[in-house]
Amino acid sequence: MVRLRRLAAALWLLAAAGAALPFAAAAQPSAADCGRAAADACLQAVDLPGGAGRLPYYASRQPGDGGPAPTRLLLVMHGHPRDANRSFDAALQALAGTSHAKRTLVVAPLFPVPADKAGRCSTPGVPAAAPGDALWTCGSWLAGGESRGDRPISSFAALDVLLDALARRWPSLREATLAGFSAGAQMLQHRIGFAADAPPGWRLRYVIADPGTWLYFDPARMAPVAGGGGAPDWDGCLATDGTGLIAGCRWQPVPTAELATCPGYDDWKYGTQKLPAALGPSAADARARYAAADIHRLEGALDSGTGRGTAARVLDKSCAAMLQGPYRLQRGLAYAAYEQQVLRPTGARSFAVVPGCAHDVACVLPSAAGRAALFGSDR
Repeated sequence: MVRLRRLAAALWLLAAAGAALPFAAAAQPSAADCGRAAADACLQAVDLPGGAGRLPYYASRQPGDGGPAPTRLLLVMHGHPRDANRSFDAALQALAGTSHAKRTLVVAPLFPVPADKAGRCSTPGVPAAAPGDALWTCGSWLAGGESRGDRPISSFAALDVLLDALARRWPSLREATLAGFSAGAQMLQHRIGFAADAPPGWRLRYVIADPGTWLYFDPARMAPVAGGGGAPDWDGCLATDGTGLIAGCRWQPVPTAELATCPGYDDWKYGTQKLPAALGPSAADARARYAAADIHRLEGALDSGTGRGTAARVLDKSCAAMLQGPYRLQRGLAYAAYEQQVLRPTGARSFAVVPGCAHDVACVLPSAAGRAALFGSDR
């Protein structure tokens, strides 16, 4: 973290001296309109420090494109299939028709994976890794893992560098919303307590939508129980519309005896035990930073069970994950209960269940609840 702050200071000095910013050359959009949909021409890249490689990203704007200077950044993180194009398009759809549309820069980073390793995490229309790109595995980037090679950089640090470079390339930016869906939501939610400080002058908010698992900052886990207590009752207590618990049920901590049957349930990336040293802040510091952050959470009302559209096949079903709840909706509701009863945050919070949506970024982010989370009441 100290290294990143020194890097930030150095980049500010370079910018003040008129030096080139650390962006790789990008093709100018021609027929493609990057304010409408993702295209290869919308891909740009930032050079990562120490020779770690490049981080590509889709962007809706190019400097000098003649449009009004953007004051707001909407960055959206892709899911496990690295569907940065679909995530980018969902963000554009959510933005369309709002009062912020003309002054919002939309960015969707893409964490590259070697072509011979990307069979399980690739999406049609998203280019394969290019020579010079920093490379991760299908799962390492979402937990802050380091890139491959002799000059590794963590995915958290890479995102910090991108944000810092965007602030220099677009000095008009004053607000930033970092939104993630599914594995991208995991990545952002895990990063919040360990991120570098936001660029000077920025107001920062997070939108966490339908992650597979959550990072807990305390050993407690929550489960619904009926009546006077007893065993967790996930099936009987959840309202049929997915909005919460039925009458007569309440949230309470999972019994210690049950937690003991799952050794390591509170280790990283499910908890803050055994934190990777590269993350920087201590568990206590990360907890305090997370509690103070501006965070808005979304869950699809149909993102439960094994039905169509739930992506249940790729859901984490490890012991540590199942202690958080059986499916994504339940895990999100349980985390909301944990925040209320245990974490007790001081920063702004909202939580909404999105009617009619399963595990689909194109349904969740452009919804009325999604827009409220992304842009606040003034949209």
